[in-house]
Amino acid sequence: MNLISPVIIAVVYIALCSLLSEPTRQKFNALMIAGAGAVYTSGGGMGAWELAFGAVLTFCAYKGLSDYRWIGLAWLLHTAWDVVHHVKGAPIIPAFEHSSLGCAICDPILAVWMFRGAPAVQTWLTPKRAAV
Repeated sequence: MNLISPVIIAVVYIALCSLLSEPTRQKFNALMIAGAGAVYTSGGGMGAWELAFGAVLTFCAYKGLSDYRWIGLAWLLHTAWDVVHHVKGAPIIPAFEHSSLGCAICDPILAVWMFRGAPAVQTWLTPKRAAV
């Protein structure tokens, strides 16, 4: 597996989300993590724990509608779940053996961005003006 691909995916995701204005960006990211909580449900190999995990991420997504830190926490939880699936040999995409490992590399990058308040990429390049 190429370890760079998950990083590129995270950067592209952040760049595309940066095109959304607030609060649409925050709502979209809450929706995305709620969906991410359900991806393993249809055969992830952890039985009822998959449903419990989905419920936890749905709760985080709901709280994330008003606070990006909850979305960041949810991405970190998803990272841990990806690692469990990778170790167990039950990847997120069965056709791609290392897809859960890739997700575990991508997700913490998204979490850091969320913990920073998901700033638009455009603001990273804009010099900050001193207050007068």
